Amino acid sequence: MDPEARKDLTPLKLRKKAAEFAKKTVNLQRRSFKRYGVWGDWDNPYLTLAPEYEAAQIEVFGQMVLLGHIYRGRKPVHWSPSSRTALAEAELEYPEGHTSKSVYAVFKLVNVPETSPNVLKDLFPNVGLAIWTTTPWTIPGNAAVAVNEQLRYAVVEVHPYVHEAEEIVSTTGRDQSNLVSALKNGQRDQFLVVAEDLISTLQSKWRVNLQVKGTFLGSALEYCRYIHPLENRECPVVLGGDYITTESGTGLVHTAPGHGLEDFSTGMKYGLPVLSPVDDGGSFTEEAGQFAALDVLGDGNTAVVKALDESWSLIMEEAYKHKYPYDWRTKKPTIFRATEQWFASVEGFRRGALHAIKQVKWIPSQGENRITSMIDSRSDWCISRQRTWGVPIPVFYHVDSGEPLMNEETIAHVKSIVAQKGSDAWWYMNTEELLPEKYRGEAGKYKKGTDTMDVWFDSGSSWAAVVKGREGLFWPSDLYLEGSDQHRGWFQSSLLTSIATTGRAPYKSVLTHGFVLDERGHKMSKSLGNVIDPWIVIEGGKNQKEAPGYGADVLRLWVSSVDYTSDVMIGPQILKQMSETYRKLRGTLRYLLSNLHDWKPESAIMYKDLPLIDKHALFQLANVINSIKESFECYQFYKIFQIIQRFVIVDLSNFYFDVAKDRLYVGGKNSQTRRSCQTVLAAHLLCIVRAIAPILPHMAEDSWQHLPFPYSREDGSLAEFVFEAQWPRINEDWLSLAKEEVEFWTKALEVRTEVNKILEMARAGKLIGASLDAKVYLYSSDPNLQRRFREMSLPGDDADKLHRIFITSQVEVLPSMDHTSSTGAAFTGAYSAAGMGDLWIGVSRADGSKCERCWNYSQVVGSFVDHPTLCERCYKVITLEATPNIAVAA
Repeated sequence: MDPEARKDLTPLKLRKKAAEFAKKTVNLQRRSFKRYGVWGDWDNPYLTLAPEYEAAQIEVFGQMVLLGHIYRGRKPVHWSPSSRTALAEAELEYPEGHTSKSVYAVFKLVNVPETSPNVLKDLFPNVGLAIWTTTPWTIPGNAAVAVNEQLRYAVVEVHPYVHEAEEIVSTTGRDQSNLVSALKNGQRDQFLVVAEDLISTLQSKWRVNLQVKGTFLGSALEYCRYIHPLENRECPVVLGGDYITTESGTGLVHTAPGHGLEDFSTGMKYGLPVLSPVDDGGSFTEEAGQFAALDVLGDGNTAVVKALDESWSLIMEEAYKHKYPYDWRTKKPTIFRATEQWFASVEGFRRGALHAIKQVKWIPSQGENRITSMIDSRSDWCISRQRTWGVPIPVFYHVDSGEPLMNEETIAHVKSIVAQKGSDAWWYMNTEELLPEKYRGEAGKYKKGTDTMDVWFDSGSSWAAVVKGREGLFWPSDLYLEGSDQHRGWFQSSLLTSIATTGRAPYKSVLTHGFVLDERGHKMSKSLGNVIDPWIVIEGGKNQKEAPGYGADVLRLWVSSVDYTSDVMIGPQILKQMSETYRKLRGTLRYLLSNLHDWKPESAIMYKDLPLIDKHALFQLANVINSIKESFECYQFYKIFQIIQRFVIVDLSNFYFDVAKDRLYVGGKNSQTRRSCQTVLAAHLLCIVRAIAPILPHMAEDSWQHLPFPYSREDGSLAEFVFEAQWPRINEDWLSLAKEEVEFWTKALEVRTEVNKILEMARAGKLIGASLDAKVYLYSSDPNLQRRFREMSLPGDDADKLHRIFITSQVEVLPSMDHTSSTGAAFTGAYSAAGMGDLWIGVSRADGSKCERCWNYSQVVGSFVDHPTLCERCYKVITLEATPNIAVAA
């Protein structure tokens, strides 16, 4: 809203507009979240502007008041002239490229105690203190110069460079020889006090020679006095803290207690005046004398620098690029300004907060260190704001004395009003109505406060208003989830309010994620044109060729694929790749559904009757589901994505599904081998669909609605929707596969990979087309592997035969390497691996003729008069089609 139009609004009209805007935004976000497939109580969301929420927030505030954690005081806070209100650290941003006008200046010593070093006493009164500041506008509020008692300082005599005639111009265009000229004209002290370690740097910067006359510790400067450069008043030299370093400046810090937290802390120690001659709009007040009405961040700053120059106090002016706080709403710079505010005394519960942090699980773990350091070093929390939207601080002030009235009775009464009418009541009800019965007779002596609470106090009360306030929810919360910047925002404000009032953290776990960058790793910006709109990702842009709609599940799949513990990247190419993964997964589910079209639960084969290849498939499935569950519980979604991609899309499709086609399409419709395969496929379908449902709910539900058979839960009721089916419970038999069997199938699959390499050579050499055109010869020097290969070549369960696993027509296991030369194999290869011995593989054309039905080669083809083009297996299927005795699955 235009600032001028905003001025014309009454508080109630402004609050109405703010509420309308908030509700409109909520509806837009609700629409988006629904489309993303996010679960929520969308018909009854919690809103911080709801009366019941506001009342719970006032209760939290009231408890903190009664426990002595809330006080009113005058101290410097982040102030936004553009918003005309105090701001919390979490309401600031630090854009790149801010440049301040910094100055070096001299403050003339006018008094040196008898206990001072001799060099100071000998050179007095021709000694000045050299200071540096990036905020010249704060010099009217100067009350002291602070030094570090542990640093060494030097009195230096200033001399011009040998080549005095050289024209020296600073980076801002100001003539730096002004320092030398001032000395020549007797307008400036010839001796300066600076940090010893900075002498070399300052010589270079000021283009002068600094001759050391003597050194001493900073503690020796305490209680020296200087004259303020712009006002006729004396100020002391004081001892500051570790914030005074030799990283920049002069080692002496201009101290204005009304314009900085460290300055304020030092000022309190010495009883310095808290001067802050700046109004709400960021202009100097009458207290600033000649600078009154000037904007401190504009003309006022320039005027102070000019005044320093005219008083021969300015050494040098230069541009200084650094990080500077800006108002996150108006995007304009802020200032430090001492004002009367309400604060939460963090010191009263800091230890409890630090202890509670250790009891919380932080994901990733470095989040604990981050919030610990923030809580350990944070100052008191300024919770009052000078604006009319938000929850009011329920305080009344005595008209004459200004003393606040806020106790258990007044807070409880205001809370009850807000619970019924909402916080607007604070603005449309009069003081008499807002005060409890006990005080109504004195209502004329009081006026209601106009400050509202910090928005972080709003959100920081959600544990009380929502988790504790709603039926069916449990406190503390299992998880708080937000971006990594919330360690100084919601995570911290929630922790502080909860610890202050309950002594316990409001959450058991906290998960933080990084920020989204474009696929080149650049921050998204409208000006760069690299912003990715989730809605367009889902629905597509105006040009569907350039910006196709991928649907919500592809976006969700991308979220699961990235390591959110750091910043993540997204862009057209990444989405295209993710869409391909999604398509392959969808193809896997379609394969499962289509091959179970005639399967019913009563058709299942008992585990003990399954072939080994099926038992191994179920063993893999059980381990995959357990791994996915474990990853969900640890919030490691990228591991789930990797498991799904590797197992569902790669392992199943490349091996089990490939091998299963022969059993599904060629074996008899009701044959044992087909039904056992369908039993395994049904297990995979039911497990995979439920395992991916939290990530891909639309795909999972789509698959569930197309189940060709009903699924009953443990209580016998049908699961109509995928989320009603609950998480898959693994049959313990599936994990009972012997260790030796697991190791063998690992080796068998490795051998299959090597066989496929030789088959590919044969295909490239035009010996074969499809792999069924081939016969494989095999020999292993490992006796155990060789024995298993021979067993899998003997009559038995067809599904476990080597040639079925290799998808070739025949496999012959050679008794020794001596027989390799007699095979006539046109293409051969050797392979060695630990635990497998030496492996020899040969490939030739398959023996016999090609079966018209299954495409396997067999020497029996042509033996059946009525079906001369069929092999023995296909002949039996066609002519007999006997119904097997199907056992019921346990």
